[in-house]
Amino acid sequence: MKLNSIIHRYVLKEMLAPFSINVLVFTFLFLMTELIKITNWIVNYNLSIFSVLTLVFFSMPWFLMFIIPMSVMLAVVLTFLRMSADNEVVALKSCGLSVYGLLPPVLIFSLAGFLVTLFMTLYGVPKAKATVEDMVLEMAASNVDIGLKERTFNDAFKNVMLYVNKIDLGQKKLIDIFIEDKRQRDIVSTVVAPEGRLYSEPGKLIFHMVLSNGTIHQTNLKKHTANSIHFDTYKLSLDLKKELENAEEREKDREEMSIAELQQVVRESTEKDKDYYKAQITIHRRFSLPAACLALGLLAFPLGIQSKSGKRSFGLILCLFFFLLYYLLLTAGYALGKKGIYPPVIGMWLPNLTMAALGVYFLVQATREKTLKIEYFFQRMVQLFSRLRHFKRIQYMTVSEFL
Repeated sequence: MKLNSIIHRYVLKEMLAPFSINVLVFTFLFLMTELIKITNWIVNYNLSIFSVLTLVFFSMPWFLMFIIPMSVMLAVVLTFLRMSADNEVVALKSCGLSVYGLLPPVLIFSLAGFLVTLFMTLYGVPKAKATVEDMVLEMAASNVDIGLKERTFNDAFKNVMLYVNKIDLGQKKLIDIFIEDKRQRDIVSTVVAPEGRLYSEPGKLIFHMVLSNGTIHQTNLKKHTANSIHFDTYKLSLDLKKELENAEEREKDREEMSIAELQQVVRESTEKDKDYYKAQITIHRRFSLPAACLALGLLAFPLGIQSKSGKRSFGLILCLFFFLLYYLLLTAGYALGKKGIYPPVIGMWLPNLTMAALGVYFLVQATREKTLKIEYFFQRMVQLFSRLRHFKRIQYMTVSEFL
């Protein structure tokens, strides 16, 4: 049967609706995790809605490279769960169409997800990450306080470490301030003040922090001397223009790099340190995540085919279980690969190979009209837990009677 047959087009069309809904729902959930930060930008830092929406837009590629494989898997399983429940699969089999005959549209749909995710990982994420960094620096030029956070050490300015216990954005007032200033050669100045205010000269990109009733502790590393100065008013000036010029020469984050740049980092690494493994993990992840669309799509197909009308919820639970298993393996691979416990290639590709192997096995079982026996496994697990719970209850009753 040709790929452009009516049945294949019908199946592809049926998968588009749940896929679109899944992408929208999961994108919304991901954005909800950023809701507090977005609200903070708008309310406290007076950023325009357009600037916030632009930042959110350029954050989307990072979300989508995880969302698309998830949506592909759920779209496939939901489509065939619905077709199985409506006995459409049985009708197609009675017309002589085998299980393998329904596989081409699944592969085409998964391949489309693979290509979109590959575009996101190779081009979307690096470009978006670099753009977000540039936008944050530009916003800092007009809103220096956007980088200040309560009870957080801030090192945005070179050789200056800022710590503020509390920030009153309405009055531009800072409470309980700690500053470590290393801008003078061989001299480290530590400034402690109970309060201060923040002023800016936006046209000159210069910001002034005026502190009150504080103390300066100066240490001369070359002369090995130290002294303390108490002040009523102390003004600390920060030149953001120099910081922006230095930022243009900053080292790129690994997620901002292209594949060629990451490979160069790997080649130039003199030792297998954390940076070396992180570069390798980033390279393999940019290909393994798109490939997850194929592995998870293949696994979802027999899960949907095998679930009868009375077991639709069970088929969906199985899908979510395997999806969770995939990301647990991926997370473990990332953590262990970053430490060099085993090669990053194994950590990034083992989840795909596991899901693909399970998908092939389940597909063969479905073709032979055999049950997947997963339900039997879960039933046995439930019975085992029930027996353990019953056993603990008996032990508790025995101990209670003894006491």
